[in-house]
Amino acid sequence: MSEIEHGMMAHNNAEIHERPSLSNARLGVLVLLGAETMLFSGLIGTFLVFRVGNVTWPPPSHIGIELPRVVTGINTALLLLSGYTMFQARRAIQKGHLKQLRSWLLITGVLGLLFLGVQGSEWVQLIRNGLTLQSGVYGGIFYVLIGCHAVHVLSAVIWLFIVFGMALKGRFSADRYVGVDTCTIYWIYVVALWPILYVLVYLL
Repeated sequence: MSEIEHGMMAHNNAEIHERPSLSNARLGVLVLLGAETMLFSGLIGTFLVFRVGNVTWPPPSHIGIELPRVVTGINTALLLLSGYTMFQARRAIQKGHLKQLRSWLLITGVLGLLFLGVQGSEWVQLIRNGLTLQSGVYGGIFYVLIGCHAVHVLSAVIWLFIVFGMALKGRFSADRYVGVDTCTIYWIYVVALWPILYVLVYLL
């Protein structure tokens, strides 16, 4: 083998070793998101079937009940902002800035809790106005679809604070941050899903 061929082989091997591999944790999150996508696709499909199949929406029995579009719009902005802060948290640890990672994670967690708090207060008001899980197809679809997303946001918040606790203990570095990475992937997915639900359920 010539020196040139040997050098090319060594270069190719070096490139293979430098390529970031897909860790089991990242692969697991991607599989999870695939299943979540199927779940929400089914729920959204069911909603659209009833929405398109009814000339008046909401149905006549729920005409007097209005969804809080403006407040939910502001709440949507909060959740979208949390997507930005989560991205900044991941960027911070990639640069080895552990203190900034903690700050961005904390801000993201607070924004997530605010989103859930506002949504919870909206539900209380809607229930008082007569929109419940048992009040026909409209109420049932609303609470199942929006409630399913709320459960996912809550799961993301719990996951984030676990990561935050690990960050406080110095478990992450610029070379080791899979926990932050997987949490970011899940968080961004939950954030990106919400505007779709907001437009479909609250605005259409």
